[in-house]
Amino acid sequence: MKRILFAVALLSVTACHKEKENGTPATALPVTVSLPIVREITLTRDYPGYLAADATIPVVGRVNGTITKRGFTAGQRVKKGDILFVIEPTLYKNAVEQATASVKTAQAELEYAKSNYERMKVAIGRNAVSQIELLQAKSRVESCEAALENAKAALSTAKTKLDYCYVKAPADGAVSLENYPVGAYVSGEMSPVELCKLYKDDIMYAFFEITDNQWLKKIRKGTESMDQSDITFTIGEGKEITRKAKIDFLSPAVELSTGTLKVRAELDNKDGMLKPGSYITVTMPYEEIKDGMLVLDASIGTDQLGKYLYVVNDSNKVEYRRIDVGTLVDDTLRLVTDGIAPNDRYVTEALLKVRNGMPVNPIMDKK
Repeated sequence: MKRILFAVALLSVTACHKEKENGTPATALPVTVSLPIVREITLTRDYPGYLAADATIPVVGRVNGTITKRGFTAGQRVKKGDILFVIEPTLYKNAVEQATASVKTAQAELEYAKSNYERMKVAIGRNAVSQIELLQAKSRVESCEAALENAKAALSTAKTKLDYCYVKAPADGAVSLENYPVGAYVSGEMSPVELCKLYKDDIMYAFFEITDNQWLKKIRKGTESMDQSDITFTIGEGKEITRKAKIDFLSPAVELSTGTLKVRAELDNKDGMLKPGSYITVTMPYEEIKDGMLVLDASIGTDQLGKYLYVVNDSNKVEYRRIDVGTLVDDTLRLVTDGIAPNDRYVTEALLKVRNGMPVNPIMDKK
């Protein structure tokens, strides 16, 4: 019995000694604490927007005839110069042959007229022909030269129309559904007929709007240039795509009804992943903070007065601390703009068990 009493007394003395060393009651609640992370951060803001192709080009038929071939599958990507449609070329091939024959005839007539004119110039020196006959020979040469030029122009037109029978992709891009099936007759000679659309989407544009206040803030900070920015945009079910974008257009006037400026960002899309018409959420940086203080967002409480943290002071007692907060960073950290200092220890766990003025046993989070 004496041994038991002695052991109890010894434990009591040891506990009191530890309490005196730590300045914390031995029964104080152990809580995990952490220091704010201080680092340079970039503030961003989200804007709704949409994607548009670099160009939407109608692919048209410019001649009359039956479509005999389609050289693509709807939706596929094609290269500039690929044949998309063939319109029956027989009549236009015949026209080229006729125009070629006309050119040869005109060339022959011109050669004969030139030869005759040269003979006339020799004969006039012998008084074998009259001056009028010489002028007539010269006029005949000029007439044949004009006829040859007309024949060449007609041949060029015939070749162009024949070339129109082979409808080619005007650029690299993706092709829409065709408007006319194989076997359909089109009349495009008088007025071009749209056969399909080609989306030139190797370059895409993201259109969105920013507030005029944000732009004014950038000007005041001397960062009005927006030539290059890291733009993150979200498409569909939260799948994020991050690319370097060149902001190449800023509206010269503020839209009065919304107080916003229209912005266009150029994005590379050589892999064809982005589709025109997609609705997106654009995340754009707008301010750099050199020594931003970040705390775990889950450690911040909310009451009727606003946001707060539980801070452990030098006496290892809990202090209720009102704070002002900013944007969320990296999904789990929150920017604190006022209320704490870099060396303040704040409670990260057991938040519901602590209260203002409560003695605790702080354990530094080693994560």
